[in-house]
Formats: sequence, C-alpha cells, structure tokens
Amino acid sequence: MKTDYLKTEEILNSRKWYVVDAKGKVLGRLASEVAKILRGKHKPTFAPHQDVGDFVIVINADKVKLTGKKLDQKIYFRHSGYPGGGKYYTARMMLSRRPEYVIEHAVRLMLPKNALGRKMFKKLKVYVGDQHPHQAQKPEPLNI
Repeated sequence: MKTDYLKTEEILNSRKWYVVDAKGKVLGRLASEVAKILRGKHKPTFAPHQDVGDFVIVINADKVKLTGKKLDQKIYFRHSGYPGGGKYYTARMMLSRRPEYVIEHAVRLMLPKNALGRKMFKKLKVYVGDQHPHQAQKPEPLNI
C-alpha cells in the first residue's frame, strides 16, 4: 500500500485559525492542547515530518491558572551570556511582567526541538487582553 502525503499547497490551503480563551484554564493542560493543534495531530492527514498544523490565537494570557504552589515554586531562568548573568524569576513574577511568555514557553517545550518545531511555533499568537489583530482571518473559537 502507498501512503499519501499532502503537497505544500494543499497544506497551506487547509490551514485554519483558532482562538482560545485562557481565562481560568490550567497552564499545562492548555499548552498541551495548543501544541497538539499547532502540530496537526488532530487531523487525519498528520505526518510527523510535515507542518500540517493550524494557527492558534491565545487571548487573556494573564488570566491563566497554575495549580498547587507553582506560582511561587516554578522558576524561569534567563542568562545574559556574561559571567554571573543568570537571573531567576518565579511564575508569579513572570505572570505580572510578561504573561504571554509563560504560555509561549510551555507550548514551545511541547513542540519538536528542531527546525520543524520552530516553524510550528511561529503559528502561535499570544495576547494579554481579550482583543487580537487577527479578525480578518476569521478565527473559530476552540473550547478546551
């Protein structure tokens, strides 16, 4: 039997836009569903070597929930590249400073760690408020 794969123009024409409201959602559960949509695992035409996923818009990123004591115990690490340039931020600090980074970071770690994963990650758009500039794409609401 022969396996049929989609051509590039068929993939580009079949892409949809989804909007997800993160208000009151648990971070990990939200990120795993978003990563599944970005990869295209929800489609019958999924192939692990192709980017067949859809675009995802996440709104209300500042209202995402973390369970347990993760607000104070989960640590995000940055390094400036200079000796002693490491900085540690708790999840509470990151949600107050850059709430979109918390969702982007969680989703990025659930995608493949290669060029294909970086290409998939570009289809994720995260916004703090409930407004987004992608109305022209007619995004469908996605219930998670």
